[in-house]
Amino acid sequence: MVRTHLPLNALRAFEASARHQSFTKAAIELCVTQAAVSHQVKTLEQRLGAVLFRRLPRGLALTDEGLALLPVLRESFDRIGELLDRFETGHVREVLTVGVVGTFAVGWLLPRLRGFTGTHPFIDLRLMTNNNRVDLAAEGLDCAIRFGDGAWHGMDADPLFDAPLSPLCAPEIAARLSEPADLLRETLLRSYRSDEWPRWFEAAGLPAPPIKGIVFDSSWMMVETAVQGDGVALAPPLMFARHLEAGRIRRPFAAEVRLGGYWLTWLKSRPLTGAMRAFRTWLRVEGERPLSGTP
Repeated sequence: MVRTHLPLNALRAFEASARHQSFTKAAIELCVTQAAVSHQVKTLEQRLGAVLFRRLPRGLALTDEGLALLPVLRESFDRIGELLDRFETGHVREVLTVGVVGTFAVGWLLPRLRGFTGTHPFIDLRLMTNNNRVDLAAEGLDCAIRFGDGAWHGMDADPLFDAPLSPLCAPEIAARLSEPADLLRETLLRSYRSDEWPRWFEAAGLPAPPIKGIVFDSSWMMVETAVQGDGVALAPPLMFARHLEAGRIRRPFAAEVRLGGYWLTWLKSRPLTGAMRAFRTWLRVEGERPLSGTP
């Protein structure tokens, strides 16, 4: 049928002519003669049985049929160009877009990311950070790393590792904390998950006091506030190992509470691509390596 026999050169000549509104300028772009472009467009019009341009004394104007065809061709040529750009030394670069909760991204993923990009040079990795609230389909994500219990509607989930929570604070505050009850005299910073401090005090064998500190939607921001000496954060020490090793913060008590862990998630309706499988395997291997963050 006519759709399967449309010459690519004619389609390209039409798109360039429509963009420039000139056969002459299209010919310069395509490195052919003006007569060749005009002939290609005329051939396309004959194949389609429709006039695509009104020929004017000083240029071209698209007809309704031309206006309908142009955006479809533009998108198609752009997609072809994007795909060809992904070829490198005989390999196609595969795009992988990953949503990552910010604390995990800064505290765990980024220090290790060179290992992944070094062993997978043909994966074009794109990281989008979030505060653990993410919509994979709406945001165009292939997969997402998030904190929780692994139960998300419509999602498959691989556990990476647990991330128990424990108090973290500046050294000068840690120096005046000898037992968990001493926290009752301190400003307790809190996340948007309101049950965390009550659950930790329960694990420490104490009734929870009223929690009136600043509410954060990111553990990273909360711990940075604790580093400044403005309160005690309740956060996963594993994500702040470098802070602990550098002495910027202290973990005054061993008591911890387990409210979830980090998971790699993806839509059940989405088949795993090669890049997704490679990233999943790499995360599993890295997740089995020893992690610091102990008191």
